[in-house]
Amino acid sequence: MDMEQENRQGSSQTPHRRRPHYSGNHPRTYAEKYKEQNPEKYPETIEKVIAKGSTPAGMHLPIAVQEILDILKIQPGESGLDCTLGYGGHTRKLLKALGDSGHLTALDVDSENLVRTEKMLRAEGYGESRLSILHLNFRDIDQAAAQYGPFDFVLADLGVSSMQIDEPERGFSWKHEGPLDLRLDPAGGVTAAERLAELEREELAGLLAENSDEPYAEEIASAVHRKLKHGEKIETTTQLSAVVEEAVSAAMQKEGHKKAEIAEMAKKSCSRTFQALRIDINQEFESLGLLLDKLPEVLSPGGRAAILTFHSGEDRLVKKQFREAYREGRYQKIAEDVIRPSREECIRNPRAKSAKLRWAIR
Repeated sequence: MDMEQENRQGSSQTPHRRRPHYSGNHPRTYAEKYKEQNPEKYPETIEKVIAKGSTPAGMHLPIAVQEILDILKIQPGESGLDCTLGYGGHTRKLLKALGDSGHLTALDVDSENLVRTEKMLRAEGYGESRLSILHLNFRDIDQAAAQYGPFDFVLADLGVSSMQIDEPERGFSWKHEGPLDLRLDPAGGVTAAERLAELEREELAGLLAENSDEPYAEEIASAVHRKLKHGEKIETTTQLSAVVEEAVSAAMQKEGHKKAEIAEMAKKSCSRTFQALRIDINQEFESLGLLLDKLPEVLSPGGRAAILTFHSGEDRLVKKQFREAYREGRYQKIAEDVIRPSREECIRNPRAKSAKLRWAIR
């Protein structure tokens, strides 16, 4: 058999793989939204999704970009720190403001996301002389400063990346079937399923109340604990969301609420439950506290810092520690009021609605 025959035979044995198809007029699952995950190839699809007020699957729309640039007042040639690289949305804007002579250091705790974004940014021409990328949690900004600081400006976007939310295998969204993971860095730590199995009922109720202000924390914790105690497993996103919805629905029915109210609250409770678990297993409040404590020391005199939060607990912590540092003389000026994205941006990108921005100057 000659080489050409072998190639023909080999190719005939390899089945042709078609893209996922979907029933109806619109894709529903993450895999079916392949056009949204290829913005260069399908720009019209991307524009349509954004125009409807949605974020395309596999994309992240940076939030409050102009407000952040107005605060940071970046000058060409300065040195900056992006504490949360993510998909590079804010990073690109910071690099553009810095110009060819400036330098930006970017951190990300997500090992998988970091590799993907670094490859993309390097391909766009951002070499090591302009951009240094470190696999670090922002709680370790002092380590980044030891290598590349002090910094003229620092940005920390505390929101979870849209890609992390959209990818079912990461387990961040209760809307899609996937493993109950929720780790920001999939390379280490316990999963949300493992954490859930070890929590006592009282601990879980307290966690839900403290981390996400969940009004039905007791009912959800009791339902979860009861199911696990009877030997049933909660290892997937949909298994947990089903328990939450059932617990909240039963409690609200007893209170005499209408079906529409119950359905809406059940969805919100699912979101809050996943948020509370994510904050807990990733020690997000502890990491934020360390970031804020170290922040003045990594800034140059006159250096500017901007923190973008998406949760009331995060915003309270930023507000408190900014004020304490100001009273101690570690900052010369801090934001008196919170800054929010414009109404137009919130319409264009619903994920911007919960964003709050605060700033400080050393």
